[in-house]
Amino acid sequence: MSIFFVGGMAMFMEERHRHIEKLLRESGKIAVAEITQAFGVSEESARRDLRILEGKGLCKRTHGGAILPQKVGIRPPANRNYAEMPIFPTYREIARTAAGEIGEGDTVYLCGGSFGYIMADFLPREFRYTLVCNSLDIAQKLREFDNMEVYLAGGRMRQSGSMVDSFATAFVKNLHFDLCFLTGAGVTAAFGLSNGTDETATFQRAVMENSRRKLLLMPGSKVGQNGFVKVCDAADFDRIITDWECLEEEIVALSELGPDVTRVEEPK
Repeated sequence: MSIFFVGGMAMFMEERHRHIEKLLRESGKIAVAEITQAFGVSEESARRDLRILEGKGLCKRTHGGAILPQKVGIRPPANRNYAEMPIFPTYREIARTAAGEIGEGDTVYLCGGSFGYIMADFLPREFRYTLVCNSLDIAQKLREFDNMEVYLAGGRMRQSGSMVDSFATAFVKNLHFDLCFLTGAGVTAAFGLSNGTDETATFQRAVMENSRRKLLLMPGSKVGQNGFVKVCDAADFDRIITDWECLEEEIVALSELGPDVTRVEEPK
């Protein structure tokens, strides 16, 4: 049994783990540097602590620390105002990189949600192409573009402003895409891409079936996480774009399945 001394007092490893778990619950995340400073342990010991806690299902490790694990059944808020939501640097850099994949004359499917909304700021304006989306918020944002044809997949609108029901699915089944951008609740090498509802998963499968190239946009905090409903295998994607918070071991596991995995760098 390992004993460490903090502030002149002995602390067993199990007790330190309880303290780390408490800090995680309070803030939702913790950095390796916080653990080394708070408990006077090495960086290697701090990372080992997080591996043990992750093995117990108490955290999800990231490149620089850990976050609380995402519950399988959790769904994003139904009523979201994307214009007022904070834009995380990880999402912004993934979206910026992804937008560079669009070429002149392409027919593109752009996912709904935060990624699609943020990516609209980086879409090319110097050549013409066609873009299909299933979000009213994104379509509204695209009205200012004069270099693209915009198609909106229709159907029953959810509070989030997106459409993924059978009408929207039937719409995309009649189209072909040069390129599709998708995201989800999480992706793992074992389970693949997953999402929160069966409607969303069915809609996304229809998009993928009719797409020549398939790109997955996934923040590092969600790589290694599973959602409720499986969409497809990770191997079905041509490219996965994630960020600097993604663990190297997760990138290796996904790369071994076939996709080109890109980890965008943190802005200086």
